[in-house]
Amino acid sequence: MKRIAHLIILVLLSFKLIGQKAPQLSKDALVSVLTCGAGNQLYSAFGHTAFRVQDPAIGFDCVYNYGTFDFDKPNFYTNFAKGKLIYSLSRRTFDRFLFEYEYEKRWVKEQILDLSREEVNTLFQYFENNYRPENRDYLYDPLFNNCSNITGIILKEEIDDTIVFDGSHLKKSSTFRDLVREHISLNSWGSFGIELAFGGITDRVADVEEHMFQPYYAMRQFKNTTRNGRPLVKRERIILNYPESEYQSVFTLSPLFWFLLLLCFVIIITYLDFKHGTRHRWLDFSLFFISGVTGIGILLLWLATDHVVTHYNFNFLWLLPTNLIVAFYLLGRQDKLTWLKKYLWVAFASIGLILIFWVFGVQVLSPLNILLILILSARYLLLLKRA
Repeated sequence: MKRIAHLIILVLLSFKLIGQKAPQLSKDALVSVLTCGAGNQLYSAFGHTAFRVQDPAIGFDCVYNYGTFDFDKPNFYTNFAKGKLIYSLSRRTFDRFLFEYEYEKRWVKEQILDLSREEVNTLFQYFENNYRPENRDYLYDPLFNNCSNITGIILKEEIDDTIVFDGSHLKKSSTFRDLVREHISLNSWGSFGIELAFGGITDRVADVEEHMFQPYYAMRQFKNTTRNGRPLVKRERIILNYPESEYQSVFTLSPLFWFLLLLCFVIIITYLDFKHGTRHRWLDFSLFFISGVTGIGILLLWLATDHVVTHYNFNFLWLLPTNLIVAFYLLGRQDKLTWLKKYLWVAFASIGLILIFWVFGVQVLSPLNILLILILSARYLLLLKRA
């Protein structure tokens, strides 16, 4: 009977007349914030945050989830590349929402907010209005506007702008990059791609509210948030109690293993080329071509898309976009390239500049990038020696 009641309520809510408000909840209704533990996939590595609205008097119990995206939407991948990440608010019964985390054995914790009946209904009306097809989509940003930090924004805008997010519980002020690294192993392909795409903007120290893009930090923050001198969270409880998910890696499949292997290979080939006066043209072509294409991609992410996290990305200084053009020249005879020596000095100067940026904190590099810089430098040295 309980499931049937849930279904009837959802049907009534879904088919309400245009412009009609959702029904008022009873005095027993509650609004809470759900925090879910991290998963084993890259998209779930940071955990998740959602709102729960429950009213035992009428058997209503639904989760409003701002972390929903649909691969099948028209132009999804094109919009993703352009930085127009369209996420949606979804609504599911609490039981259905919980099933996924039960199946994946991820913990779920709940923080019940200290709100009046009027405030609970204000939020409920807001969620229901937001769930309308014409309102449910929003422009997502992984660091500045995601399912986690949007919770604090909604509470301040819809309930009370006097809510105080106290940061005294933070042990240190971290940059966005540091916060991302807390949940993704540096020696993983996901981390390598993220670090390559992230720009210097992510090396800015995040303020108290900006820490809340991470669900774990948002959960701790709500615990340390007050309103008119009183705690915002009335009480907390554990709904699913599973151990923290641990990242399992195989070294032989990691980027560090393959980059070390590639470095050894390039050094051996470079040594043999130097000793015998030869040059492996296809090796040079491959390295210059790949680095050039990657450098162009980095510049496009910065200058030609709406992605915020890719702004001020100076990785193109060691992944020179012009390497793409030079790659085709290197298929021919090197002695005909009178300009190559000057170009190689510029390439070394660019590497030196990005290393200076790293030292002074303009942009932090992944340690994995150093191995790739060494690989390129080995071939630059050989070409410079023979220029």
